[in-house]
Amino acid sequence: MSTSGNTTTTPLVEAVHKALAGVEDPEIHRPITELGMVKSVVVSDDGRAHVAVFLTVAGCPMRDAITQRVTNAVSAVAGITAVDVELDVMTDQQRQELRRRLRGDAADPVIPFSQPGSLTRVYCVASGKGGVGKSSVTVNLAAAMAAKGLKVGVVDADIYGHSVPRMLGTTDRPTRVEDMIMPPQAHGVKVISIGMFTAGNDAVVWRGPMLHRALQQFLADVFWGDLDVLLLDLPPGTGDIAISTAQLVPNAELLVVTTPQMAAAEVAERAGSIAVQTRQRLAGVVENMSWMELPDGTRMEVFGAGGGQTVADSLTRTLGAPVPLLGQVPLEPQLRECGDSGTPIVLTQPESPAATALRGVADRLTVKARGLAGMSLNISPVRK
Repeated sequence: MSTSGNTTTTPLVEAVHKALAGVEDPEIHRPITELGMVKSVVVSDDGRAHVAVFLTVAGCPMRDAITQRVTNAVSAVAGITAVDVELDVMTDQQRQELRRRLRGDAADPVIPFSQPGSLTRVYCVASGKGGVGKSSVTVNLAAAMAAKGLKVGVVDADIYGHSVPRMLGTTDRPTRVEDMIMPPQAHGVKVISIGMFTAGNDAVVWRGPMLHRALQQFLADVFWGDLDVLLLDLPPGTGDIAISTAQLVPNAELLVVTTPQMAAAEVAERAGSIAVQTRQRLAGVVENMSWMELPDGTRMEVFGAGGGQTVADSLTRTLGAPVPLLGQVPLEPQLRECGDSGTPIVLTQPESPAATALRGVADRLTVKARGLAGMSLNISPVRK
């Protein structure tokens, strides 16, 4: 019998270790060998492999996924006839070591997205008022970006009106490892929401300082890994969360969602104009519920027309830099149905007009070069 301890190993045991190096932890997305999760490997003379794996916590929700991944990887090794996987739990010391591997030796968690070297593009999806489909736009943009192969995260920053978990179809709870929070995933998107920490459909009754602290924890304590894009679904208006976001992630870009209705557009302008005070960049405007396509091919403009372009033009004048209208999303019953069922329309009905429009916005956001466009320069013209 051969083992992987300090005793002599065989080529077959080494081959098993090499196979395990290709097994990623479902939450951390790094090889389990790199994370110190492989406790031991024993291969009997008849080719039966016994692999012991450390879980980060006793109630790890990914235990079945880890077991299956290890079984599949080791079974593919030539000469292995059977695989037994034994699960153990890390000690406090091992978890502390894992935390150091992932976070370094910093005493206090930092927000990685606010660091000068961060390559993650952060978008704050904002609206002036509720009911314009801001959360629906957020989850579909996230799903579309993830479908392109990008690493995407979503922060449900609408503490009072959180709805992102339902729209992404996840009821999973985060896993805590020391002072890190491992976010659940749905459709390839990492997501965190206050709804994952409350019982049932309980209301959250908090004031400003608690809202700020919750957002700070979502950004600093959650282990996001190396994200390409982070989307924050902000609550309507220009209140505490919008201000906290500007303080915590000053390099975040605002994405304003409105409907064509002039009353909604006027309120959306206020949400976008906060960029003047916070000196944030404005990525653009998305017009939702633009029209309803009738069976005969004609369009019914249920909420009027032109609101999105009006907001974009007004914000362009206010900021003194181009703010584009990134897309117009038609009003479709399937968009609402997909949100209720937790399956974004960009994945389930990708050829629908709404999905096409949303994918177009996602494409424009992910390929756009960084620059000063849409950013308040904080200067005033001087007349001679």
